[in-house]
Amino acid sequence: MKFAVISDIHANQHALQAVWEDIENQSPDLVYCLGDLVGYGAFPNEVIEFIRDRDISTVRGNYDEGVGFDMDDCGCAYKTVEEDRLGKLSLLWTRQRTTAENKAFLQELPLQIRLEGRRPYILLVHGSPRKINEYLYQDRPKASFERIAKLAGTDVLLFGHTHLPYTKTINSTLFVNAGSVGKSKDGDPRGSYAILNTGGRTKVEIRRVRYDVSAAADAIRETDLPDHFADLIETGGVALLET
Repeated sequence: MKFAVISDIHANQHALQAVWEDIENQSPDLVYCLGDLVGYGAFPNEVIEFIRDRDISTVRGNYDEGVGFDMDDCGCAYKTVEEDRLGKLSLLWTRQRTTAENKAFLQELPLQIRLEGRRPYILLVHGSPRKINEYLYQDRPKASFERIAKLAGTDVLLFGHTHLPYTKTINSTLFVNAGSVGKSKDGDPRGSYAILNTGGRTKVEIRRVRYDVSAAADAIRETDLPDHFADLIETGGVALLET
């Protein structure tokens, strides 16, 4: 079986369309989404409806939860007071513009999806099996990965949330972070997603896709969202806040 796995679109319709075109060229058997459809970008409803219209199996991300349930906090680990302020503006803006029907869709998304019909067994989550907004960075201690692998009870763990794509094998468990379609944080503004091929030995390819970053950034600047969110997608997540 060949799977395409996308994550962290964050209301970036331009990136999603480009990634989808690349996915179609890869001809996967199935496509899965690891959540965070919305937030920071200009097109929350369009992205949700893109996923809904194609019946893409999707797990709930922390931002989906915040918007779907009209929460005051997205469960994001902002590092400064200013980041927190801008994050709250994004959450409020997105909540106010996401339709009731689309919020209901976000509410109904499962926290995880297990694929256990045949080996390898696969678990899909947004952050980790322990918590929707846990950040599984690549450099965390091996013992921590081992604890998570034991809890997951699977051969392959697919997740996102950090926006930093990587693969890592710990003992017999393959960890795959699909990165981010619409809000990269590794200095590369291209969208990322994963192709998982389970025929024979399991293989993973992290793909990067160019899209019209300028158009996506301009769309943000045409709203009353903070311009900093446009700067972030233009720089692959490394733009500094003005002080």
